[in-house]
Amino acid sequence: MDLKLPKLGEGADSGVVVSLLVKVGDKVAEGQTLLELENEKAVAPIPSTVSGTVTKIRVKEGDKISVGQVILSLDTGAAETKPMKQGEIAREAPEPPSARPVQVEYKHAEANDVAAEAQAKSDAEIAAAPSLRRLARELGIDLIRVRGSERGGRIVMADLRAYIQQLQKPASPQRTAAVPAQAKVAPVEAIDFSRWGPISRKPISQLRKVIGQRMRESWTTVPRVTQFDEADITTLMELRKQYQAAYEARGARLTVMSFVLKAVIAVLIKHPVFNSSLDEGAQEIIFKDYYHIGLAVDTDAGLLVPVIRDVDKKGLLQLAQEVENLAARARERKLSLEEMKGGTFTISNQGGIGGSHFTPIVNLPEVAILGLGRGALKSVVKEKQIQQRLMLPLALSYDHRLIDGGVAARFTVDLVQELENFTEEEMKRGLE
Repeated sequence: MDLKLPKLGEGADSGVVVSLLVKVGDKVAEGQTLLELENEKAVAPIPSTVSGTVTKIRVKEGDKISVGQVILSLDTGAAETKPMKQGEIAREAPEPPSARPVQVEYKHAEANDVAAEAQAKSDAEIAAAPSLRRLARELGIDLIRVRGSERGGRIVMADLRAYIQQLQKPASPQRTAAVPAQAKVAPVEAIDFSRWGPISRKPISQLRKVIGQRMRESWTTVPRVTQFDEADITTLMELRKQYQAAYEARGARLTVMSFVLKAVIAVLIKHPVFNSSLDEGAQEIIFKDYYHIGLAVDTDAGLLVPVIRDVDKKGLLQLAQEVENLAARARERKLSLEEMKGGTFTISNQGGIGGSHFTPIVNLPEVAILGLGRGALKSVVKEKQIQQRLMLPLALSYDHRLIDGGVAARFTVDLVQELENFTEEEMKRGLE
């Protein structure tokens, strides 16, 4: 029996083989993982749909394979079909296990930009009902250009209707004339670097391709500005030192990120536009009444952004525990798909590596991202005296289509105040 790659889920039809977990001669049970497949920023275990012995493996690590492609052959030990005896009633053969759809659970994924993701996919991969696909074909509409509003970017009839209404709006002649034709980007000239010395080549991983695509989309779509500031966290770190043992006794390691999460939520509530997204098709701003914060985690495989849900409803202890847990599982690539979706604002902390200010790139479809550098002792004037204070570099990048410089400046001023005025009462409440 040939086992084929099953359907991977909505909008996914191919991937790269990360690891083969069986070899010729191995006996496998139904449901046992045969290989791991990387698709986008996710790694999915592909299980066997039947028990048997592996007789031939048709793929190897690094291969890009598609749904329906044979991955290996199994000897299931099924008995040969016997001729029917006279008077015996023929029974319909059961559907072969390999033909049954398999629900694949993803371990890892990325966060993120449904609209930009749709642009890179073929029509067959767009999440939409068959009846809607048929209607779109009849109307001559490419669903790649329609932004889905449902969970996971799924396109519904209201989205198609909104897109048609947008097309029907008369274009302004003056505005059309003012917009130059999009310039074609010439391909970069290929250079033979071996002319000047030894070289080696390494294929770009699927994860790195996705990261590159996301960064390019954000860079070309968002007119960004970065607002810089510094927060005096001397008192905050003294409180951390004072309560660190109590929190560790409860299974939490206090880090700067835990405090920043509490401060950011207070400021996002005060400035809701930073917790929004832009719906370009409907020309509307989507304000979210929930606060799911993405944490950019540096891993050996590349950048992953797990999301902490409902940060506004959690205390310092729970946030500290979740930060550590998510970061650890991100580095081990053991995150579930849902843990990397639905973020409303992202924080990128480079303090553990070093450096000060930098310009983080907005994580679409969000409209802002906060970058943290390494805290450093600096001589500052406080209460008319020069003092040594621990200063934390802050860098707020934002989408200038929605956010003006004055609003961003007020956001950073309020964030600095939240960090500098963190109280002991907040530390005690976190332990309750």
